Amino acid sequence: MGRVAVEPPRDPSHGDIATNAAMVLAKAAGMKPRDLAEALAERLGAHTQIISAEVAGPGFINLRIASEVWLDALRAVLREGMAYGDSKVGGGRKVNVEYVSANPTGPLHAAHARGAVFGDALAALLAKAGYDVCREYYINDAGAQVDTLARSAYLRYLEALGEEIGEIPEGFYPGEYLKDVGCALATRDGEKWKGLPEADWLVEVRSFAISMMMDGVREDLGHLGIDMHVFTSERGLVEAGSVEEVFTQLEADGLIYTGVLEPPKGKKPDDWEPRPQTLFRATDFGDDVDRPMKKSDGSWTYFASDIAYHRDKYQRGFADMIDVWGADHSGYVKRMKSAVRAATGGKGDLDVKICQLVHMLDGGKPVRMSKRAGNFITIRDVVDSVGKDVIRFIMLTRRNDQTLEFDYHKVTEQSRENPVFYVQYAHARCHSVLRHAREAFDPARLAAITLADSDLARLTDPAEIGLIRLLAEWPRMVEAAAEAHEPHRVAFYLSDVAAGFHALWNKGKEEAALRFIVEGEDDLTLARMALVQAVATVIASGLGVIGVEPVEELRS
Repeated sequence: MGRVAVEPPRDPSHGDIATNAAMVLAKAAGMKPRDLAEALAERLGAHTQIISAEVAGPGFINLRIASEVWLDALRAVLREGMAYGDSKVGGGRKVNVEYVSANPTGPLHAAHARGAVFGDALAALLAKAGYDVCREYYINDAGAQVDTLARSAYLRYLEALGEEIGEIPEGFYPGEYLKDVGCALATRDGEKWKGLPEADWLVEVRSFAISMMMDGVREDLGHLGIDMHVFTSERGLVEAGSVEEVFTQLEADGLIYTGVLEPPKGKKPDDWEPRPQTLFRATDFGDDVDRPMKKSDGSWTYFASDIAYHRDKYQRGFADMIDVWGADHSGYVKRMKSAVRAATGGKGDLDVKICQLVHMLDGGKPVRMSKRAGNFITIRDVVDSVGKDVIRFIMLTRRNDQTLEFDYHKVTEQSRENPVFYVQYAHARCHSVLRHAREAFDPARLAAITLADSDLARLTDPAEIGLIRLLAEWPRMVEAAAEAHEPHRVAFYLSDVAAGFHALWNKGKEEAALRFIVEGEDDLTLARMALVQAVATVIASGLGVIGVEPVEELRS
């Protein structure tokens, strides 16, 4: 059975609310969709708060709602304030949102910003919808890349001690950020590690370098306004025996075997060397092929560690897990979903959100390099250039599965074409109107709770009612976006609210009777102040979910 939808129609001329209930329920009711729609419309039309109920097409029902319903929603905004839109739909259910999770081998780069913002906004959205949310960062610190980090840091350590290191060897990390690590290690340990074989210094230098990298990651996330609840170490899981445990569990369940995989697609037969491998029966759970759990040297694959990690999340009480990954991990989704189902006995649920690429531009021209990072733009570079609020809003102006262009020039323009400015400008305009109103009214009369009791029936212009309808959608928007795991809907919604408010502002410039403050019409002015205050509240609430600070005054 399909799902019953109750939502505003795409064409406002069709009414205030449209539903497909008759088409969804017709089969269960044993009726034709149109006949059921006629019967439902007759019943709905008798409701005191419904002006009309009309049947359209194969069985849609279009409803027109009494204006008092919208005015009650406006009163709710004013009385509930920033809590307006808070929902209990999540029922306190625990959800783990894991995002960023970059290898600790260097500063976070601009592409990480998209996943960071998306994950953080999704976590905030779920919290507003009533879920118990954990924000988590997984530190990939057990693979070969952190050994390469250690060797690169050791080279910079020798440099800090005065040695000539020449060209950075192929395969090492070349970024100048590792100079800080080398200098810090030299300051702490002096020449302790100089001249010793790698086996003597690798573990200590690796630990030191990872610690410094993660300090930088935390700092970068802080600059984006992100505060993780949990940092989980892959190496910690391996050393605690978690990978061995999940392997034993899967083996006991008959899901581990030794076999030979078919050659990957695109490989010629003479390029392929078949060899026995320890495999997980991923195909039993919907994956395309079975997956290796061990490398040829007997060490665990990344996949094995990832299974243990997700099982660990489940054991910590998170049956619902959301992972936010970059575009280069899209081919990993099926195997991870299969693994979660296997490792949790089918009780765990994993949703993977892939964030597509971000193209960094300046006036339409590509920007690819950072002086400090060497070969990429860091999050810190972008924050220093445009500020965290711009980054956070712009990163949500496209669906996560669509490529996004981030143009330094465009995102700092003060124009309607810049979505973050357009929304912030609406919020600032609201507060400008309220400041002017305080010159004519006792501030106590302009308190939100007092405005809720004003004569809101004076709001009769279609543009005013249309804006109130938009504000009334906020609670439903929160729930729908949270359920779909799509925080970009909030940014889109805020743009619609801003457009509605700006349109009303412009209408008042053209028609004196529609200005927010009308001299000699105190009741009408107070009703409009109620609307202005409600717009400011809902915009601030939405920006709060996105993690953007609502400003009360814009300066060029």
